[in-house]
Amino acid sequence: MSTTMDSIADHGRAHHHSDVDRTGTPLIDMRDISIAFGGIHAVDQASIDLYKGEVVALLGHNGAGKSTLIKILSGAYKRDSGEIFVRGEKASIGNPRDAKAYGIETIYQTLALADNVDAAANLFLGREIMTSWGTLDDGAMEAEARKVMGRLNPNFRRFKEPVKALSGGQRQSVAIARAILFNAKILIMDEPTAALGPQETAQVADLIKELKKEDIGIFLISHDIHDVFDLSDRVVVMKNGQVVGSARTEDVTKDEVLGMIILGKCPPGATPGPGAMKE
Repeated sequence: MSTTMDSIADHGRAHHHSDVDRTGTPLIDMRDISIAFGGIHAVDQASIDLYKGEVVALLGHNGAGKSTLIKILSGAYKRDSGEIFVRGEKASIGNPRDAKAYGIETIYQTLALADNVDAAANLFLGREIMTSWGTLDDGAMEAEARKVMGRLNPNFRRFKEPVKALSGGQRQSVAIARAILFNAKILIMDEPTAALGPQETAQVADLIKELKKEDIGIFLISHDIHDVFDLSDRVVVMKNGQVVGSARTEDVTKDEVLGMIILGKCPPGATPGPGAMKE
């Protein structure tokens, strides 16, 4: 291949080099997961893993099985077969509460926030801190909120305003802060930048960098490769319920990943899965 072609091909690559240590035990290891709805295999023998401080983008068209696979991890669906290991131990996840007990938290697109109350009240929704005489300890909750938001988004100042007054990026930081406040070690982010403008997308990218420093592993689910390519260390592509392949983001171009999503074609830089097109 000529050098010009090389530089063109390179143009679609991620700009960062991943420094994730994949020698130890993964945070999450999902093996041969299957689930069918009415005889249709929504997820078929899918395997995926995630290491601490790693961002894995799970890509595929709507209906490819990526959301269903992740909903099995978050306890929203029960798998028909396959195994899930959390930090090397076999996990039984039957509902969202089980998942939370393993440190798995999900940030949905809808950001399930209570619009009419402030950031601190949102962080402690359903798990409020009380004073010794049974009233809400607003001071303690605000102090905790400031501490955790300071770690994530040092520029956040709008603690007293209702969440509905915040921008999309700020709302995202509140949702993430709520998850890590309760010791999330594994974050699932569903289409995290879907409704955000460029500046806010950059804010979310900064949030993700902070989370990585704290050794939190992140699954990013998206059908838009541009959203997640520069944020992820690894990409896993699904099609028709099967894993087409996985690759370190720096080893593949955007065009190659699009080929995986659309055609199921696994490029040389990727490890093929059961759903890869047979040559």
